[in-house]
Amino acid sequence: MKTRPRALLVGVDLGFPNFDVDLQELGLLAQTAGLEPVARVTCKRKAPDAALFIGSGKADEIKLLALDTGASEVLFDQSLSPAQQRNLERHMGLPVNDRTLLILEIFAQRARSHEGKLQVELARLHYTSTRLVRLWSHLERQTGGAGVRGGPGEKQIELDKRMIGEAIKRTKERLNKVKRQRQTQRKQRERRNSFTISLVGYTNAGKTTLFNALVKARAYAADQLFATLDTTTRQIYLGDAARSVSMSDTVGFIRDLPHGLIDAFAATLQEAADADLLLHVVDGANPDYLEQIEQVQRVLAEIGAADVPQILVFNKLDIIEKTSLPLQLSDTFELRDAFEGSSRSVERVFVSAQSGEGLPRLRELLASHAASVSQEEISKTGDKLP
Repeated sequence: MKTRPRALLVGVDLGFPNFDVDLQELGLLAQTAGLEPVARVTCKRKAPDAALFIGSGKADEIKLLALDTGASEVLFDQSLSPAQQRNLERHMGLPVNDRTLLILEIFAQRARSHEGKLQVELARLHYTSTRLVRLWSHLERQTGGAGVRGGPGEKQIELDKRMIGEAIKRTKERLNKVKRQRQTQRKQRERRNSFTISLVGYTNAGKTTLFNALVKARAYAADQLFATLDTTTRQIYLGDAARSVSMSDTVGFIRDLPHGLIDAFAATLQEAADADLLLHVVDGANPDYLEQIEQVQRVLAEIGAADVPQILVFNKLDIIEKTSLPLQLSDTFELRDAFEGSSRSVERVFVSAQSGEGLPRLRELLASHAASVSQEEISKTGDKLP
């Protein structure tokens, strides 16, 4: 059996709310990427150290712990600057990576569709372009002969910058072509007056399992982070509304999702922004579900989907603690705006995508929304008649 590379996890409490003291999510990300977490280190700082992020004393402590545990890599729960990453590697003598690269690596492993692979490639190219000095640090001493400024090291860096710049340009052009194809497909759906529903939610909330249960599909689902990266769309017939609707399963969100990924996945996430209704799937058994709801709302606001009507679907009813079980399967929930602080009341339904409990009520809500839009379309058509 192949041994997984060992990783030491590091988190720095900078005084921000919802600090992950146990580094639980970083550990899950590491396992998903194929690493074995062997130790966890947390510390408090008022601000990151400009050179080493954690300071030299803590860096020495982590170096010794890595030697004791046999860790071959150090992972930070925060994003590191290229200089901090380079300095930490020199100080510890080990590869040092951050949360951003870890998520990018997982996305690269999981992307299956042509579009998904292009999106990951673009995000990784943007990330790599800021790390060239780190990658080519062994060339820094090659400064040429006496009286000569620069040298082969700097020329190699410039060459790589140009190559990556050209690769970014090519990838963007290919993604724009895919985006135009998606827009054409959306226009065709609009001409057919198709009602569109997008499933969104924090990663591992059970979106794909719910999607499969609703549309009788066989999309890949697993109890792990980012099991699904590529958007899958299917038709579902709602008998109470006497019409078929289009339903899409999208990539899961996560805390501190790298902005490069938000930009790179704009075409995929556009499914959510253009939807008539969002099914915001929540892991009802997770004690941090309120924070996860907030993180999803933030990403929705960033992609222009904050005003799309939502139904909150509290999933995993079958494993919620008995003391926390709801008195009724359907009620309302006060959903806070991610940036303005205001709130609005949205429908909420408790379900188990595994056992099917609560799904009939969810179908009723979907049919109600689809039927109301159908009535509006009929009214608009009637207004246009002579």
